[in-house]
Amino acid sequence: MTADYIPSGNRNQVAVEIEDVYKSFGRLEVLQGVSMTVREAEVACLIGPSGSGKSTLLRCVNHLEKIDAGRISVHGKLVGYHERGGRLHEMHDRDVARQRRTIGMVFQRFNLFPHKTALENVIEAPTQVLGMSREAAIAEAREHLEMVGLSDKAGSYPTQLSGGQQQRVAIARALAMRPALMLFDEPTSALDPELVGDVLAVMRQLAEAGMTMIVVTHEMGFARDVGDTVAFMDGGVIVEYGDARRVLAEPEHPRTQAFLAKVR
Repeated sequence: MTADYIPSGNRNQVAVEIEDVYKSFGRLEVLQGVSMTVREAEVACLIGPSGSGKSTLLRCVNHLEKIDAGRISVHGKLVGYHERGGRLHEMHDRDVARQRRTIGMVFQRFNLFPHKTALENVIEAPTQVLGMSREAAIAEAREHLEMVGLSDKAGSYPTQLSGGQQQRVAIARALAMRPALMLFDEPTSALDPELVGDVLAVMRQLAEAGMTMIVVTHEMGFARDVGDTVAFMDGGVIVEYGDARRVLAEPEHPRTQAFLAKVR
């Protein structure tokens, strides 16, 4: 893993600040005043039932969804907005895209280009967005593929890869942009059970290297062993939030207790 992935490591430094965020789709209120803080090199896990707002909150962090109220800052900079005269004004799409360069995101579905090899998928954004030379992008892409255990699959197309291998290529593709923050939206939910471990192992490796991560997950073992903090969401709010091991072993809120009793 290259030094690009390692932030300051100062856990007193705030990486992500989410303040009183609201988001609705029509009459459906998905987020209802969500606030949380993620510090540098921290792994923050979002857990909760389907429809609780976890994935929507994650998508708001890189402005794939526009918030209705509140504010989100990544490394001290507002996401998706400029503040002028005490009011927020939405950024131009070009500026939002520039912000996203430092935020990697891995989805449930791999979304690889089917007509491109694993290597070609990984070099696409660095060459097209960052303006890297093809030679430099290929050299780094091979490092990323080696890091996720797929150095021998560089020339393989997505249809020639298992679901777990495709997801690891997706992680390598996100890392190729040299992000300071990684977002994972249930990255193992579409995988067969026997393929989950390989993906979680890569995520564990990133955590050990000091990558700041927000992870929506149903993998309670990962949240307990790798997560620093856990936020349990239900009904568009954070019901319980705190140290991962404490929340998962001794939840205080009855709703958290009921949820964990069903998924353990």
